Amino acid sequence: MSTVTGHLSIALQLAEWGLPVMPLREGKGPMGNCRPCRNNTCGGRPNMKTPGPCACPAPCHAWAAATTDPTVLTSAAWAPAWRQAAAVAYHPGGAGVTVVDLDNPDAVAWARRTLPVTRAVATTRGEHWIYRGAMTSPNDVRPGMDIKSLMSYARWLGPGTGPMAQLPDVVRALAVKAPAAVRPTSRPVTAAAPVGGGACPHRSPAYLERGIAMAEQRIEDASDRIHRTVYRLFLAVLSVHGRCGCLTDTHIKRLFTAAQGRGESLRHCEDAWSNAAAALGM
Repeated sequence: MSTVTGHLSIALQLAEWGLPVMPLREGKGPMGNCRPCRNNTCGGRPNMKTPGPCACPAPCHAWAAATTDPTVLTSAAWAPAWRQAAAVAYHPGGAGVTVVDLDNPDAVAWARRTLPVTRAVATTRGEHWIYRGAMTSPNDVRPGMDIKSLMSYARWLGPGTGPMAQLPDVVRALAVKAPAAVRPTSRPVTAAAPVGGGACPHRSPAYLERGIAMAEQRIEDASDRIHRTVYRLFLAVLSVHGRCGCLTDTHIKRLFTAAQGRGESLRHCEDAWSNAAAALGM
């Protein structure tokens, strides 16, 4: 079997499984734009918020060109790309999954200590951990660690081993931007921190501090659905930091301050905190 036939055969099998696929050239990069689409003058914007519009039949828009359609994959327009292909990639977000790309042994060790066990695929330098669920795709969320899901692609390296777990809040929280300054507030906070007593996962005060700061920033950056965002971030903080006793009333006050800065009332904050704690059995 030739290399071209082999890559296309793999792509067709993945497409049958529901994974949108695309060819990669040497160096693991996507195929370059064709002449009419050069520099995305056609309107295709695979690295921005929208992938098009573009009616180009060739696979020249990175993740936005990935498809499960065998007619497209075997078309004459895709044939030159398969002749150049050095590997096959897929669009994780398009398949409803997220790949945590762990690029070195230290990153893998951190994941084994911190993240829920899920399907793992060996890579040349580390591992891909695959979760069920999609999210944004930031790079460098930690040393040696990228997230590949929506508007991104991952190289196909095999099906991996182990069952696939649901995407956890601790992974979603890694996409939050750097901490912002805490807004002062004089409004009282009546919610209390959980008593705790469980094993402490923080290992250093910086871990807890980063988690709180990330939640603050995520709340402040929310463009809409603020009620849902506040509840989800409260739930994420409690799920990671709420059982060991390290979470204090001061931390809660910071979260409430961020929420109130986006227009949430104190009552809504208290209700969201109470509902999140109840959902986790605290």
